[in-house]
Amino acid sequence: MPVARLTDRTVKSATAGKWMTDYWDDRVEGFALRVSPHTGRKTFIVRYNLNGRRRRVTLGAYPALKLVDARDQAKEILGDVAKGKDPQAKKKAERRAMTFAELADVYLERHAKIKKRSWQGDQRVINVDLLPHWRGRKAKNIRRGDVVELLDSIVERGAPIMANRVKALISKIFNFGIGRDIVDFNPCHGVPMPAKARQRDRVLSEDEIRAVWWALDDVEPVMAATFKMRLLTAQRGLEVLSMRWADIDGDWWTIPAEVSKNGLAHGVPLSRQVRALLAELRPTTGFSPWVFESPRKPGAHISAVQKAGYRIAKAADVDFVPHDLRRTAATAMTSMGISRLVVSKILNHVESGVTAIYDRHSYDEEKREALESWVQKLSAIIERDGGAAVMSVMRA
Repeated sequence: MPVARLTDRTVKSATAGKWMTDYWDDRVEGFALRVSPHTGRKTFIVRYNLNGRRRRVTLGAYPALKLVDARDQAKEILGDVAKGKDPQAKKKAERRAMTFAELADVYLERHAKIKKRSWQGDQRVINVDLLPHWRGRKAKNIRRGDVVELLDSIVERGAPIMANRVKALISKIFNFGIGRDIVDFNPCHGVPMPAKARQRDRVLSEDEIRAVWWALDDVEPVMAATFKMRLLTAQRGLEVLSMRWADIDGDWWTIPAEVSKNGLAHGVPLSRQVRALLAELRPTTGFSPWVFESPRKPGAHISAVQKAGYRIAKAADVDFVPHDLRRTAATAMTSMGISRLVVSKILNHVESGVTAIYDRHSYDEEKREALESWVQKLSAIIERDGGAAVMSVMRA
């Protein structure tokens, strides 16, 4: 029985001889990778002694269960043993009783909330599309036919792309369950995507920009301000919604690394119009750490804008989704002659290659000039309809 430091590389390359082979970790006593001699199947296990009896718990199968997560599980189990608890009995009880609702909750708490900045999106899909159908069903009893039936119902309501997203999330939840030995089978296996994936490239015309801007009159002011901020700054939706008053210093907004999609802190220069927007928000949300505090959940920022987006699109008679605003702003800037490099800096896109390593110039002034030019053009687009005080951005 080999004893060595388990790493991603050793786990990936581990093989079995003629018999079942266990590779024991030298960091966590009792934690091992077990490799089957016939199938090559790899599972993580943890062995412990309780009340004079040696016991073993199967943590889950690799690669559905990653090494780092398996090691954390092993530590958790050994911690329970130290307290006199029997992890094997607990795991059997959980496996026997777990409904889909319970599996989804464990997925959110143990995976999504820890590893995904956009976990609220998963929670929303679970609450809206999955729990109404499968809440009390035993997770292990859900089969391909159940998945197909659910996805067909979403397609029939006219949301084929959402059906794709739901299918991807179901698969992720069940892979998580396999990794934790909660279920043995992913019912999405072999089920095709309901709709052909397509990359959205929608850019609003000047007439559509004007219509959307004025349609914001029909939306609650703080929610309307989130849409205006996205169009004025060209930043990502979650980064805008997560904006904190503490992140603003004069005419600069710093998006923290833990919020930024690429994990890199990002500085965004704030135009006069954006600062006016923030000044008008202060009396409403200044008591909160969040610039865009949720009107329904005090102490939390707005997290869901899809329904508001539908209302705006309907009122404006424009086919758009919120992310189109960022793409529209970026496209407008390049069409104005602003270099793609500067626009990329504004968008906080990750560069690759030697240039990215040696080019440490922050492009602060270039970003400021570009965004000022874009806001001036945006103002001209909206004012073209004869409206007064258009760029009093809190009009909505």
